[in-house]
Amino acid sequence: MSKGFYNVPKAVNEPVLSYAPGSKEKAELKKALEVLRSKEIDAPMYIGGKEIRTDERVRMAPPHDHKHTLGYFHRGTEEHVQMAIDAAMEAKEKWVNLGWEHRASIFLKAADLLVGPYRAKMNAATMLAQSKNAFQAEIDAVCEYADFLRFNVEFMTEIYKQQPPYSPAPTWNRVEQRALEGFIFALTPFNFTSIAGNLPGAPALMGNTVVWKPADTQVYSAQVLMEIFKEAGLPDGVINLVYVRGPVAGDVIFKHPDFGGIHFTGSTGVFQNIWKTIGENIHNYKSYPRIVGETGGKDFIIAHPSADAKEVATAMVRGAFEFQGQKCSAASRCYIPSNIWNDVRDFMLTDLETIKMGPVEDFTNFVNAVIDEKAFDKISGYIEQAKKDGQKIIAGGNFDKSKGYFIEPTVILTDNPSYTTMCEEIFGPVLTVYVYDENKWEETLDLVDKTSPYALTGAIFSKDRYAIESGMKKLENCAGNFYINDKPTGAVVGQQPFGGARGSGTNDKAGSMINLLRWVSPRTIKENFVSPTDYRYPFLGES
Repeated sequence: MSKGFYNVPKAVNEPVLSYAPGSKEKAELKKALEVLRSKEIDAPMYIGGKEIRTDERVRMAPPHDHKHTLGYFHRGTEEHVQMAIDAAMEAKEKWVNLGWEHRASIFLKAADLLVGPYRAKMNAATMLAQSKNAFQAEIDAVCEYADFLRFNVEFMTEIYKQQPPYSPAPTWNRVEQRALEGFIFALTPFNFTSIAGNLPGAPALMGNTVVWKPADTQVYSAQVLMEIFKEAGLPDGVINLVYVRGPVAGDVIFKHPDFGGIHFTGSTGVFQNIWKTIGENIHNYKSYPRIVGETGGKDFIIAHPSADAKEVATAMVRGAFEFQGQKCSAASRCYIPSNIWNDVRDFMLTDLETIKMGPVEDFTNFVNAVIDEKAFDKISGYIEQAKKDGQKIIAGGNFDKSKGYFIEPTVILTDNPSYTTMCEEIFGPVLTVYVYDENKWEETLDLVDKTSPYALTGAIFSKDRYAIESGMKKLENCAGNFYINDKPTGAVVGQQPFGGARGSGTNDKAGSMINLLRWVSPRTIKENFVSPTDYRYPFLGES
């Protein structure tokens, strides 16, 4: 069999289409939305390449129109989790021994399918099932995921090329990157289709086989992802898709001796409980499992007295209210100096007055619905409590779930920097603002640092370079992704690898080589061309 070192196609970020009036892509997307809304799908699990159906079917509905039925998925049991593990382990040997260039080809093909024939369908599925507007779906479900697929292939080749720099004669030193022993568990969230695809896809690219459990509210678009994987040629059993409840999956997976690692995005509390469970079962495993997680955030914007008020206001509106604030990176607490607050407030309120809220099928809506009733009740509960506590609601504050789970973009003005909504993750369209004394910049930086247990994203606005430097130093551990004069959302694969520390996760940086290194185990090899034939060293001789 011929061999070679292969140069993969150079990874570049997928251009974001505009969906402007009259554009081809807008017409195609509207048609795809119409087609998907017109039928109910039957969503099976995929285990070992087989479609698995059960007697328990769970209804799927658009968050913005919860009386409409998109279809049903089949709820699995512990038996199906074990079947998925068995399928992953059975597929492991052939997959890990397949030439890396063939693994690369599959995922590169998936990227081209995604941005080509599947673009409208993938966007429409994400819009309908997760209530994302066209632009938010485009940057997530198509562009970011295509970037993950292509850049991960490039990062993989860079990892394989890394070798010891020196081999003194008569030896040869080299390193091979092995897939982890066992199987990987991918536990994925509702809010980003790209994350749902990358969490099982990244370990699989590196030769691992995977059991994938998506959030119930992401199953609809997960079906499209699986369709793309299958058409791209992913072998049976490499990624096994199951729809089970979290505790059901955990009871089987975290007790299994072949559990090799978890790739997780979700809440901090869930991740900490998973870590604890893994620790309690550590004696069961063949190796120490890799634990990779990106969790919660209480992401901040802090403006210096020199900041431009309009720039700050725009960052607040976009950072807090795009996709209804349901981003791990969404701005949810702001610190604005007293000298620019009035201007920031006026600019922000003027913008909010122009924002429309409604279903995703109407492309003029900037804000859509939150993901489900549980989220609606939690978020609206924070707003109601703020009203009872005498906090000032300066924008929004209303909500209605009669047709869809709609919550107005809400801005709370507080004089207490430790008020609940300044500290706790809400994961919805709620932004809390604290106006600080313009002469207390350093003290406010300390406040930002100490207020939250999270450290995912944060942004600083200033025209003063000394202030930017002091802010960066003081807030060094507050954000794994730090932004200067920009909103704290919108990390791009290959440009801003994403992840946070403290209570926000293991900071293994999705969209970088750092993440892929977590899914391999290096073996160092030394070959001696001329082996010694005498045990004696020179120091043993007498002078």
